[in-house]
Amino acid sequence: MRFIKIISSFILTASLLVAYSQDKQWKGQAAIKKVKTNNLPIQQQFKGTFSLGDSVFLSNDYDGARMNGVARTNDTLVTILITSENQPINPSPWYGFKIWSATSKQLSIKLSYHENAFHRYYPKLSHDRVDWQSLDSMKYQTIMKTIGEREFTESLTMQVTINPDTLWISAQELITSLQVKKWTSGLLSNDFVTQSSIGTSNEGKPINVLKIGSSDDQKMLIIISRQHPPEVTGFLAMQSFIEMICSDTALAKRFRAEYNTYVVPLMNPDGVDNGHWRHNFGGVDLNRDWESFNQPETSAIRDFMRDKVDSSNGKFYFGADFHSTWQDIFYTITPDLKGNMPGLVPDVIEALGNEFPNYIPNIRPSPGTGNKINSTAFFFFEHGAESFTYEVGDNTPRDFVRKKGEVTAIKLMERMLK
Repeated sequence: MRFIKIISSFILTASLLVAYSQDKQWKGQAAIKKVKTNNLPIQQQFKGTFSLGDSVFLSNDYDGARMNGVARTNDTLVTILITSENQPINPSPWYGFKIWSATSKQLSIKLSYHENAFHRYYPKLSHDRVDWQSLDSMKYQTIMKTIGEREFTESLTMQVTINPDTLWISAQELITSLQVKKWTSGLLSNDFVTQSSIGTSNEGKPINVLKIGSSDDQKMLIIISRQHPPEVTGFLAMQSFIEMICSDTALAKRFRAEYNTYVVPLMNPDGVDNGHWRHNFGGVDLNRDWESFNQPETSAIRDFMRDKVDSSNGKFYFGADFHSTWQDIFYTITPDLKGNMPGLVPDVIEALGNEFPNYIPNIRPSPGTGNKINSTAFFFFEHGAESFTYEVGDNTPRDFVRKKGEVTAIKLMERMLK
C-alpha cells in the first residue's frame, strides 16, 4: 500500500548507475556521545492563519507545520523565520506551511534560520498533500556561509506562484501521525497483522506496535522508525521493507510462520506532529536515551521487548532503526562481536549490494564499547539482536529508496530462514 507519491527529477536507473568507490564514500557522522536526556523546555509555535495583505494568506495551523514568524517584506517578498524546538540541536531545520491568495501572484519566499542553523532540506511542493514535487532548482537562490572547512546554505529564497488553490510547502513529504495511521490501517486488513498500544508519548499520544506473523514468539524482530521527526526517507524505506514482509510471496509466508516481526512505525509522534527538527516533546533526542530511559517513548520499547522475552522465553534475532541523513549509509555493530545470529547483517548488506549494478553499500561499524546510548546498540547489547541503523539520504531518489527497502527485506528473510 502506498499513501505518498512523489514526482522526482531523478530516475531509478540514474541512481543505480552511479559507482561509489570506497575513497569517495561519505565517512559518516562523528561517534555518538552520551548526553543528558532529562526533559528540557521547548519553544512551541504560535499557530494560526496570517493575513499578509493584498489577499495573501499563510498558515501553520496543521500537524507537521513549522513556521515561527512571517512578514511581508515588500510587495513580492515574504520572509519566514524557522526556529528549532530548543538548543543545542543538530542543523536539520524542518519547515512546513501553506500559502494561498485570492488571485494569481508571483511571490518570493525567503526561509531564514537562527544563527547556529543552516538550510538543509530543499522545498517540496504540493496542492493536495499527496503528490509532492521537488521545487525546480531554477526557482530558488541560496546564500552560503563557511563553517570550518565546509560550506553550508545559510538561507534559501524560492519563487512560487500562488492562487486560490492552496500551495503546501514542506521540507520533505508531509507524513504525520495521520498518514501513518492510514498506512497501518491498510496493513491491519491482513489477518496476520495486529496492533496494540505499548505506552504513550509526552503529549499522551499512543506508541503503537504492529505484530506481523503467526509464530510463537520464539524468534522475533524489532523494527522502529521516525525517532527524528524530519527523517522521512528512512520512513519510506521502512514502509517498503515492512510491506515486503507482509507480501503474498512464498518467502514472506514462510518467514511469517517462523518469525514474528514487531514494528513501531512512529517512535516520536509528538515531534513529528509539532514540526520538530529532532527532539520529542520533552526536548530530548530519543536516540540518545537508550541507556538512561528518561523518556516515555524509549521506555515503552524497552519494557515491551523485555516483557516479550520474559513471557515467551524467545529471542530477538534482528533489529533495525530507520533514519535519514546526508547520504545512504549503514551503521552496524562491530563485526567481531557476535549476537544471536552471527554474520547476518554483513551477509544481508552484501547480498543487497549484489542486486544493484555499480552500487557499493556504505558501511560504518560502530565501536563495540557495550554502551547502549542509541537503539541499535541497545538491541544488540541488551538482547543479542543483530542490528543496524538504516540511514537513507535526504535526496536519494524515492523509487530507489523503496526498491532498496524491498530488496533488504527479501535478503534478510532469505538468510534468516537458512
